[in-house]
Amino acid sequence: MKKLTGFIKYTGKMHLETGTSIKGSDNDLSIGGADSIVVKNPITAIPYIPGSSLKGKLRSLLELHYGKYTEKKYEKNGTEITIGSPCTCGKESCFVCKIFGAHNHPGAESAPTRIIVRDCNLSNKSKDTIANLLLNGKNYLEVKAENNIDRASGKVGSPRFIERVPAGLDFNVEIVLQVFEGDDAEDMKAKIKEGLTLLENSYIGSSGSRGYGQVTFNGKWSDEEEAKDKGVKDAVSG
Repeated sequence: MKKLTGFIKYTGKMHLETGTSIKGSDNDLSIGGADSIVVKNPITAIPYIPGSSLKGKLRSLLELHYGKYTEKKYEKNGTEITIGSPCTCGKESCFVCKIFGAHNHPGAESAPTRIIVRDCNLSNKSKDTIANLLLNGKNYLEVKAENNIDRASGKVGSPRFIERVPAGLDFNVEIVLQVFEGDDAEDMKAKIKEGLTLLENSYIGSSGSRGYGQVTFNGKWSDEEEAKDKGVKDAVSG
């Protein structure tokens, strides 16, 4: 059993540069409403960014960047198709499996998963912005109309209405790295920083090729002692 020696925490803000849509449950859709709604806290009805969405995007971008995905083949209409799936190697030397977990590989030598990604809730400033909009009778979410165009006829078809969190809002980000004996803490931090940079050049959520989900990050690392080992803070400082 590997010994947990400490934690490193990244905290900051995720700023929405463009409208963002991470789809939530469609159970409450009403006639005349949006065809796709964003995920919201069921108690407050305020949108948030699920930690699973941020973690999954960071993982997939790093896998693509380093060629660390697992290739899987299947046949469709007589044609063999190759797709990339999350890395399953589970090797101690694989930073993807070590940081994010070996996909569908229980008992992997890289275990346990090092990263914890919290759900990203709105910053206090953005909550105040929403409150002011509501006081003035305005909606704080946008519904973007989209459609397909028949290139032969030039006619518009299949209209749909997509709910988005508008550009300009900030979400709190908290990423925790668990550090175990033998881990290279600085390398893990560098990989997460690289993943955040890749994400700034990509997108989070759906419809990124149509301009959705562009974000920027503003944060810093702070190290915390693990209660059972007071000597770890200096070892993982940064």
